[in-house]
Amino acid sequence: MPDRPLTGSSHEPDVLVIGGGAAGLWCAYFLRLAGHTVTVLDRDAVGDPVACSYGNTGFVANGGVPLAGPAVLRHGMLSVLRPDDRLALPPTLDRRRLHWLWQLHRAGRPEQVQRSASLMAELKRRSLEILHELRVSDLPHPDFTAAGVVQAYKTAEAFARARQALPRAVAAGVRLRVLEPDELRALEPDTEFDIAGALYNEGGGFLRVPDFIVSLARTLTEMGVDLVENCTVDGFEVSGRAVVGLRTDRGEFRPREIVVAAGSWSDTLARQLDVDLELQPVKGYTITVRRPDNAPRGLVLLVEGTVAVRPFNDQLRYGGDMVLAGMDTSISRRRVARVLRTVHDHLPAMRSTETLQVWTGLRPCTPDSLPFIGRAPAYDNLIVAAGHGHNGMGLTPVGGQLIAQLIGGSPPSMDLAPFRLDRYTAPPSWLRPRPAKPRPAQPVGGPR
Repeated sequence: MPDRPLTGSSHEPDVLVIGGGAAGLWCAYFLRLAGHTVTVLDRDAVGDPVACSYGNTGFVANGGVPLAGPAVLRHGMLSVLRPDDRLALPPTLDRRRLHWLWQLHRAGRPEQVQRSASLMAELKRRSLEILHELRVSDLPHPDFTAAGVVQAYKTAEAFARARQALPRAVAAGVRLRVLEPDELRALEPDTEFDIAGALYNEGGGFLRVPDFIVSLARTLTEMGVDLVENCTVDGFEVSGRAVVGLRTDRGEFRPREIVVAAGSWSDTLARQLDVDLELQPVKGYTITVRRPDNAPRGLVLLVEGTVAVRPFNDQLRYGGDMVLAGMDTSISRRRVARVLRTVHDHLPAMRSTETLQVWTGLRPCTPDSLPFIGRAPAYDNLIVAAGHGHNGMGLTPVGGQLIAQLIGGSPPSMDLAPFRLDRYTAPPSWLRPRPAKPRPAQPVGGPR
């Protein structure tokens, strides 16, 4: 979308949302529906390749597994010896990253994993309801496709564990069942699978990105939201417990409320205001290939390899990998080869496909895989909506709805305590990140 000149009224909106990805746009959508004047700032153009909302698979399904687990750190550390592993934790002396890993370990306790999984399932269920409602409304969002998800397991051991956990998932509201071999053939008659077994998640779908994001942004402008793209944040002005101003290269803004929804850049912005978020970028990859005749017709999740396969028209998109390496967006051919090898091991006939695009992006992840949705404790008008991680497309719709309820003063439809910004316990003193610089009285420089 082309840059638009700022109008006088846009300098003092009710709510200023920093971030034009999925999280920020959903916040703006529900805030505008509630009658607020809203301005959205984005450091690039909406749908730009640098954004996580650009190149992911767009999966939206109920259920889900948190990143943390009892053996996640041990598994990740072994990636030093096994560089082709699906989870990579390169050695680091960065205290913020080490602090995050310590919290990841704590979040991997079985009771915490179960709690996070239940909350994720509820967030996804509500998001799917929102997307289904949009499909039958007058809003132009044709880029959401409702479809089930085949969850494929390569080994008999993994399939047995999945079947054992099935009753608990169904009890939590996930529409999951075992797929018998003839049922899988009926669903995917053209595709050759080399797997031990599969489950079927009926409550799934996908958003075609970045088309959906661009379409949603266009709808917001039609609703009266001011969208300011390619906008550099230069600093904040603080008075007591309020952030009273925001300076950018496109002008100054003095909103009543500010929402930080800038994905992996949210922590950098928040730290300018002495707000520390337990947030780390986790790099993922997608590979888009020409779709052959024998490709899957529906969504397929290769569970053990953590790779998603999404068909759309004449293309297939493979998405996967998790690399904790800071803000690095370079492409590793070894990681790309791992994703392709995982697909080929499960779907042997896909070996001859033509690669159209390789992309990498940064998922903003919290240790417990639950997003930050709430007010910053030190401020009365600063709110954070970030940390949706590898489930972002399935968590951000309801996240935006909850933010609008919070700002509007109505009781949120979910308890927000599990998503509060200060929910993590203090680490050992030797592991604590260095304190943020004291907050200046005048606006300070900020990142682009």
